[in-house]
Amino acid sequence: MDKRIIYRRLGIGFVAFVLIIGFTSCSRLKEAKVQMKRDHIIVDKLQNAEDYYDMHPAFEKAFAFLRQDGLVDLPADRYEIDGDRLFCMISKGPGRSRSEAKLEAHRKYVDIQYVIAGTDEMGFRPTADCKLIDTSYDPDKDIEFFRDQPDSWTPVLAGSFVIFFPQDAHAPLVSSGEIHKAVLKIAVE
Repeated sequence: MDKRIIYRRLGIGFVAFVLIIGFTSCSRLKEAKVQMKRDHIIVDKLQNAEDYYDMHPAFEKAFAFLRQDGLVDLPADRYEIDGDRLFCMISKGPGRSRSEAKLEAHRKYVDIQYVIAGTDEMGFRPTADCKLIDTSYDPDKDIEFFRDQPDSWTPVLAGSFVIFFPQDAHAPLVSSGEIHKAVLKIAVE
C-alpha cells in the first residue's frame, strides 16, 4: 500500500479519535453539571450569572431581568417575562425564624431566588430525603411542604442568588430583619 494512503488513514483515524474523546469529555462535563444540581444548591453573585446560562435555555433571559435598571424600585408583584414559562415575583417583608420556616419543593419550576436587600438564610435538603409531608403537592400552585428539617442553612446576602431545582427542597425567608427579593420561576420544560 502507498505510504501516502497509510498516512492519510492514520491521520483520519487520529482526527476521529480526538473528536470522539472531545465529545465524550464534553458530555461528561455536562453530566457532572447535572449531577452538581442534585448534590447541593448553587449560591453565587449576580455578576457571575453567565456561568449558569447553559443549565437551562431560559436562564439568560431570567438573569437579564435581574440586571435591569430599577429592579430595586419595582413594587411587590408578579412580573410576566415569558408568560407562565418565565415570571418573577418581587416581595419585601420581615423574615421569619428557622422554626417557622418549612421546607418547600416544586415540580414544574426551577427557582432563582435573588436577594435585593437584606440577608435571607435559606435551608436546604434534597427533596428525595424529605419524608414528613406537611402539605401534599398542589399542582395548581406547584408546591408541597415538608416537616423535615433542613440539612444545612446558607446565608444569602444582597446581590446574591440561589438556584433551586425540583430536587432541592428549600426553606427561604429566614432573617431577623427585612428581606427584599426577587424569585424567578422558570418552567422545567
